[in-house]
Amino acid sequence: IMDQYEYRLGLIKDWRAEINLDLNNLIAVVGRGGLLKPIPGGTYIVSPPMIGDLGKGLQGVHASNLGALLAKSIGDISGVNSYIVDPVGVDEFHEVARITGLKEIPKVSLIHALNMKAIGHRRAKEMGKSLDEINFIIAHLGGGISVAPFEKGKAIDVNNAIQMGPMSPERSGQLPVGDLINMCFSGEFTLKEMQNKVQGQGGLISYLNTSDAEEIIQRIENGDEYAKLIFHAMAYQISKEIGSCAVVLKGNIDNIILTGGLAYSDYLVNKIIEMVGFLGPVTVFPGEDEMSALNNGVLRVIKGEEIAKKYEDEVK
Repeated sequence: IMDQYEYRLGLIKDWRAEINLDLNNLIAVVGRGGLLKPIPGGTYIVSPPMIGDLGKGLQGVHASNLGALLAKSIGDISGVNSYIVDPVGVDEFHEVARITGLKEIPKVSLIHALNMKAIGHRRAKEMGKSLDEINFIIAHLGGGISVAPFEKGKAIDVNNAIQMGPMSPERSGQLPVGDLINMCFSGEFTLKEMQNKVQGQGGLISYLNTSDAEEIIQRIENGDEYAKLIFHAMAYQISKEIGSCAVVLKGNIDNIILTGGLAYSDYLVNKIIEMVGFLGPVTVFPGEDEMSALNNGVLRVIKGEEIAKKYEDEVK
């Protein structure tokens, strides 16, 4: 991924020239936060320690690891600060949430933080409050699904969307661990095949050979009872995860929020509301606008609504 730096920077420079953007007019530059060490949510100034950790790929290799580097390069040319906002490794867990039942495997916070935090800020503002004054359960429903209890703005728990929680269009979610171990040691599957089964070929793809919600709903409307069962199962599992978050918040819930691409599906959303509506009001923000989320994170700093954090001071 790091070898793509010059190539991607060149594409950005070409785009800047095409739209005739004067870099002297910039007031800040923001890039996607990569797979950094666990840190609290917020807007961070890009710093050498952050760039160093992204270059090492400490938490994994992903294209978003280049976001801070690219932002820093452009910011330096323009003479302005560079930032990232709410990377996927945001960790605001209560310590009790890290305990899994097996000492060697602590629970890790991996969350669709950028969109979930942005939607939380948006909904709190609509309610005349700030995010740190309010309790939400936010469910990001996409190719991966994150469901988190937000206590006074902090995601104090979350299912690891790659390994836990509800199944999604492409991921298996939580599985019966004994049966999974047996599959792993059956000799029928390689390590890579098993990894693909739970991430990429799990969930709806495993049962219905497609991750396209619209196609599945069309099949349901055409009388496909099996497709109906599987789609209902995903709604059922999402609802159960929301219910577990309600327990974490001791029932003190100001709003349940459904967001992400799957939130465009009225069929799915209605099934979830039918099951969790008794817990509190449900608000739906379909889709995700991560570019606006990045922009708004920096604007909160510029407007003095939030203080920019230093990565090296916040690493857990």
